Amino acid sequence: MEIKANDLKKAYENNGYLTGIRVLDKDELALTTQNFSVLEDKFGKVYAQYNLHNVHLQYKWVMDLATHPLVLQTIIAALGPNVILLDSRFICKYPASDVPHENNIAPYVAWHQDIRYWGFEGGPVTSVWLALDDVDRENGVLQVIPGSHKLGLLEHGTGAIPGNMLTSNQEIPKNLVEAEKAVECPLKAGEMSVHDGLTVHFSEPNISNRRRCGFVIRYVPTTAYPVEDPDRPRSFPATVLIAGDDTFNHFKNNAPNFFVKPF
Repeated sequence: MEIKANDLKKAYENNGYLTGIRVLDKDELALTTQNFSVLEDKFGKVYAQYNLHNVHLQYKWVMDLATHPLVLQTIIAALGPNVILLDSRFICKYPASDVPHENNIAPYVAWHQDIRYWGFEGGPVTSVWLALDDVDRENGVLQVIPGSHKLGLLEHGTGAIPGNMLTSNQEIPKNLVEAEKAVECPLKAGEMSVHDGLTVHFSEPNISNRRRCGFVIRYVPTTAYPVEDPDRPRSFPATVLIAGDDTFNHFKNNAPNFFVKPF
């Protein structure tokens, strides 16, 4: 186990991402799919595209995903033993037959670095995409540029092409993106990819007739703290200490009553 953790940490530090890591077994995946379908039916697919945000505080099954032992094994290898769950969101790209594209514009995610949005010092942000559906080129697979996390924070402007799903419509200018080095991260349902907050990445529109849905989870070590930015006020109302101890107290522990810290 220790050798595996060291290997994960080395690969993550060298490349800025990991992919194809199996998390959910057949039964866990079936239950997760069933539970998500309940939310889809309750709120509707248009809402479920991007608005199921931080529901780990409301639903135990969602918190169980964010703290799944196989997820935390990788996160602790990357960040160390003291970890805060920062934020979570279900992101779904539905085919146009299920959710017609507004103004006939297909949603996509522009080239960006997560840290530009989150704004932290003192430690990295790590993002997980836990696939609820198979993900491939046709339905908008994640693409990353290996090693780009070593470049530091790049300039971000405003997305020029309509349909960018990023909340602030941020985008790295094309001249700063080495798109020819991009690597696709296809996943089977129940697998996850993990990437550093400085890793440059994007995903194209879903042009298939299949849904592409995933659970996106952000983690930080307890050493991390948010940077004050008057132009981009930030709040973190859903932070939970999920592993180890927090001696820094940069974030409130909003653990719901049903949560028991596994580590």
